[in-house]
Parts: sequence; C-alpha cells; structure tokens
Amino acid sequence: MQSETSQYLPIEELLNLMTHEHKLACQKILEQEWRMKSAKGSENNHQSWEGGYLDHIHEVMNIADYLYIKLDYLRPMPFLISDALIVLFLHDIEKPYKYTEEGFNIKTKRGRALFRLEMIKKYGIKLTLEQQNALKYVEGEGKDYTNLHRIMNELAAFCHVCDTISARVWHDYPKKEKDPWKG
Repeated sequence: MQSETSQYLPIEELLNLMTHEHKLACQKILEQEWRMKSAKGSENNHQSWEGGYLDHIHEVMNIADYLYIKLDYLRPMPFLISDALIVLFLHDIEKPYKYTEEGFNIKTKRGRALFRLEMIKKYGIKLTLEQQNALKYVEGEGKDYTNLHRIMNELAAFCHVCDTISARVWHDYPKKEKDPWKG
C-alpha cells in the first residue's frame, strides 16, 4: 500500500496508508491528545515553534511516502510504507508532554522510551518486532552500536533517514516564508 503521487499529502491521507488498526489508533490519538496541536517540535533544534511538533510528524511521514516510492522503484523495499508511517507517527509522541509539569520524568532517553510505551499501550497499538526495533532506533543506535552485528534494522534505518532530513536538513521548515510547503 502506498500513495501514487509524490506531493505532500494531508495527514489524514497518510493515515489511510497505514493498516486499519494503526489508522484508527492514530486518529484517536490526534483527537484525544490535545497537546499535540500546539506543542513545539523541540526546544531549539527543529520545528521549534508552536505547532512544530505536528509539522514535524506530518513532514517525516511525507518524506517517508516520497522516499519509499522512489526507493521501491529502484529495488523492492523489505517492509511496507505502513510500517514506516506508524513508527514515524509514534517516534516523538512524548514531545507534547516533555516540556510540561507532567513531563518531569521524560527528560531522559529511558523516560522518553517508557512514555512512548505507555502511550502505545494506552491506545492498544500492536507493533511487530521490526516496528519495535525501528521505534527504538529511529534516532540512531547510539551506545548500542557494535561492529559485530547489525542493531538497527532496515525499517529503523529508513525512518532514521526521514527523521534526520526533517530535523537537520529542513529544521526550520515549513516556517520559512519562501517554503512552498506550508504544513
């Protein structure tokens, strides 16, 4: 399942590319987690304006859709676009809470991972082992890296690329005035 265009899609259309169960859970999260609409993408480093969190999520999902189409054309991808979209939707789900009083326990990497797991459980989201690996390593392998065997799977590497493009290449988009995509 993938889109047939390479244009930025509304988030609702991106959710339609997910499995039915994941789509319903993500729609419910968007409806119930009101902080997502106004949260920053980060304190300073990327999409750091009010509403930047959703701009970042929307953008990484669009980047994934575009890259998946292009890469799958060159060589079949070893996962589905729906796998990448659920991981990217969830990868920063703690951020709307990180800078609030309730978020005092999610300042550490471990605290953020535990919060993500709580949200996944709260909304009844079932992830495959491949998706769990991707969610764990979407921001890189860090201290888990070893040259003895592969830690980050293919899905994780793909999601990492999408997140890096948004957070490091287009860190101040779509906020820039001349950006063709307005989020």
